[in-house]
Amino acid sequence: MGDQGNAYIACQAADKIATFGVWIKRNPLNYSVPLILVQFSLISITSMLIDICLRPLGQSSMVTQIFGGMLLGPSLLGHKSSIGSLLFPPRGALTFVTGATFGLMFFFFAIGVKADPMKMIRPGRQAAVLGISAMFVTLALTLPLSFILIRYVPMDGTLAESLPFIAASQCLTPFPNISCLLTELKMSNSDLGRIAVSASMLCDIIGITLVVILLSILQANFNPLQSVVGIIAAFLFVVFLVYIIKPLLLRILRRIPHGKSVGENYIIGTFTCVLVVGVISELIGQHFVLGPLVLGLMVPEGPPLGTALISKLDIPVGKIFYPIYLTTSGLKTNIFKIHLQSLWICLSIVLFSCIVKIGAVVLSSRYLRINFQDSFVIGLMMNARGICELIVYNLWKDGLLLTDQEFSIIVIALIGVTAIITPLIKFMYDPSEQRVPLKRRTIQHAKQDAELRILVCLQNQDNVPTIINILEASDATEESPIAVIAVLLEEVVGRANPLLVSHQSTRILQPSNSKSSHIINALRQYELCNERCVTVQSFSAISHAETMHEDICRVALDQNATIVILPFHKHWEIDGSIGLVNRSIQTMDIKVLEKAPCSVGILVDRGTLTGSMSILNTQSIYRVAVIYIGGPDDAEALYYGSRMGRHNNVTLTLVRYLLFGSDNARERKQDNILMDDVRQAHNGNQNFIYQEQLVKDGVGLTASLRALENNYDLMIVGRNHQASQILMGLSAWSECQELGVVGDILASTDIGSTASVLVVQQQRLPGGKLMSRMMKPVIVSLETGVDASVTGAVTTPVSSDDAKWEIAIDRDRD
Repeated sequence: MGDQGNAYIACQAADKIATFGVWIKRNPLNYSVPLILVQFSLISITSMLIDICLRPLGQSSMVTQIFGGMLLGPSLLGHKSSIGSLLFPPRGALTFVTGATFGLMFFFFAIGVKADPMKMIRPGRQAAVLGISAMFVTLALTLPLSFILIRYVPMDGTLAESLPFIAASQCLTPFPNISCLLTELKMSNSDLGRIAVSASMLCDIIGITLVVILLSILQANFNPLQSVVGIIAAFLFVVFLVYIIKPLLLRILRRIPHGKSVGENYIIGTFTCVLVVGVISELIGQHFVLGPLVLGLMVPEGPPLGTALISKLDIPVGKIFYPIYLTTSGLKTNIFKIHLQSLWICLSIVLFSCIVKIGAVVLSSRYLRINFQDSFVIGLMMNARGICELIVYNLWKDGLLLTDQEFSIIVIALIGVTAIITPLIKFMYDPSEQRVPLKRRTIQHAKQDAELRILVCLQNQDNVPTIINILEASDATEESPIAVIAVLLEEVVGRANPLLVSHQSTRILQPSNSKSSHIINALRQYELCNERCVTVQSFSAISHAETMHEDICRVALDQNATIVILPFHKHWEIDGSIGLVNRSIQTMDIKVLEKAPCSVGILVDRGTLTGSMSILNTQSIYRVAVIYIGGPDDAEALYYGSRMGRHNNVTLTLVRYLLFGSDNARERKQDNILMDDVRQAHNGNQNFIYQEQLVKDGVGLTASLRALENNYDLMIVGRNHQASQILMGLSAWSECQELGVVGDILASTDIGSTASVLVVQQQRLPGGKLMSRMMKPVIVSLETGVDASVTGAVTTPVSSDDAKWEIAIDRDRD
């Protein structure tokens, strides 16, 4: 084995592939298969340990993976020749790098599948202005600075040759870098994250074009004719993929029945095409990732094909081969080859380019009317460094444009920039803080005859009948209309950037050729049956499960929703057992409860147990019960139930629980006022029943709730209640904390109820404070149509022969 500068000639016996065991006294690390398995395992374990240590500091996984390579490479442990030659000998370098780059090819194919190519062509005015200004202003100022430094600052000859290339690379704002960073920070759904992603996708078109031209020139050794031929070949190759392969893919996918998954032959055929276009890319003098990337852009995102491909590639490529490629750059980094003079020159270029890029974004944002802090955060996002720069630097290193010194410096600079901007973005931008409403958004505090704006979240068609019944029972009238904002929840698989789609608002039923069409048509049918009283606006939130709550809160804020109704994470089968349990929905519910800008309801849908008899256009009676113990959430449930009680086909039963033997009028004063208001509003309503249940403790409360069982179609209860002895000991048995104590009991399979349950939480003020119940309640009287709080009915007990008033006492326990 001889050393020729940065190159090695490694000789290895052709039969040294597998060791076949240590029992025959062979060193496993002298054989290819054991060696690469040890290398992959060691890299993965090291990166995981470093990630555990650095994650509390807010660092991204890219930093930990490259640093893991540096730890094993010549910069640290590998600096000792014994360790370096044992774990990463030159004879195994070819196999190791080939495996990593093979995974890299499929990683860029997956990036293309996830991306939306239309955003590259039509990114929007904001993204276009920010992207172009960030890229070209950085290039226009950083490149001249490199020539100035070369002219006036003494430096190595190799650095002087490579410095313009390093300066030019600082203008790149690749989409994969920003998308991966924002996904880790859980900001891909945020407003600023969407702008940064769109801007980077526009810059990618320019960046890919420049890289294609540069590679064609380098491969032709600056021969003009061969360079032109290489550029034309790359152009024709892309045209072939766009105008031949893409229509062929679409034609094949149209043969797949709607809702059906693609077969294995489609998946294998697509992966084979990835290999073929990678070979063609190499043959025409381009990098092997060009073909897979463009092919991925041609594959329709989402189901059926895009989702299937990403599900197959996510773990092996995204979690194994992609991190290993990052680690290879760390393995090539050798800090002992760096001179301090060269270090500060390169770092000056990198720092200057970062400041210029942020400044370009901030200045152009003034034209777009984006405030300073938001524009500064966008500038930080667009400075994200990652896999794309590493590919370029590795190409330049292999092409001898960069020596070990320049490569090591620029990798260290890449780690430094990412390590600084990641915690800065988290510190300066919290998407949840942007969604703070300017006024109360509750049913209890809504103005008389104000429009009730209900945001319903639908995961599948099974929830539609119960949702329609609740909407119909909410009593839409011309004086007090209802605006329904429907958000169809779809977990994103097979695309990188989340999508919030606003469906066309029309009263014409559309052909039902998809799951969303069935749901939208059902809501439009409800709208048509309540003309001049109901409006429906539908959205589709195609998002990652961990950030779906952000879309819900954003729509709730933008559409001025009064209450958000969420699905429960458990699905009931027709025999009463629990079928599907979706933990991601449970997590989403908890996050919405924490961050929603209005009141929130969680719907435990048991409509499948009773056949979901619709009250729309029928004379069916819909039986509603409100469980009241006390507290703001119960007050919100009370007022929502009171509104439902105005509907002609709804019977409303108000069940108030009191502690037996306690008669503290001062503590119950506010509750009494609310009860009197509701009873006054329903004075003369034959379908209104008021009950008082006296219980001693949690056991008595549970027994009383069990007695209600199948008497109602819908039970409404607050999530949290004021402190009371009747709740003593029940919280320890709660399975679903998002439902509260009583809601969890009503949703339990042990209770045997067939009634659906709506658990309501009143809007929280910033800081987690509860809404004040001291505000004057507003109730519309069925008889007079005036505000009950104005007529003086707030403190006057109601006596009516029409309204039913029942009292029950728990006497079973001592």
